[in-house]
Amino acid sequence: MAKFHVCKRGPSHLAEALECLGGNGYVEESGMPRAYREAPLNSIWEGTGNINALDVLRALGREPGCVEAFDDEIDAVAGSDRRLDEAARSLRRELAAVDEYGARRLVERMALVLQAALLIRYSTPAVADAFCASRLEGGGGYAFGTLPAGLDLTAILERHRPKL
Repeated sequence: MAKFHVCKRGPSHLAEALECLGGNGYVEESGMPRAYREAPLNSIWEGTGNINALDVLRALGREPGCVEAFDDEIDAVAGSDRRLDEAARSLRRELAAVDEYGARRLVERMALVLQAALLIRYSTPAVADAFCASRLEGGGGYAFGTLPAGLDLTAILERHRPKL
């Protein structure tokens, strides 16, 4: 699941990082251009998206303990966020009826639900809220930074501001 998600999100994440650096990110003296060129290859080196998604389905079918372990992570924060609770309920319905044609969607949803649960459990409320609003509730766009109004973005920015 992690391999699938990282390989699919990596290229766009690196493109955003390159943009942040501007022209300095494009010059060959930095490592960014190479990382940018190689990012799409992760899906080849680590297995294509379809292979990774089918591997997850196989593991879910052969190793019942992995479903229980996944559920344990989600259940640890049950009731903490209505968006996560709804996404988890929906995901559990999908898990019961998934086939090979829905594998990619299922694995992507699993990754998002797990990320949300871990952020609720271990991150700040502002970060968890922004993630749930943009990734689970659908309030965000496809580009990085397209977040819905009303989030505590100041708290997120302050969290990363260097302490002098």
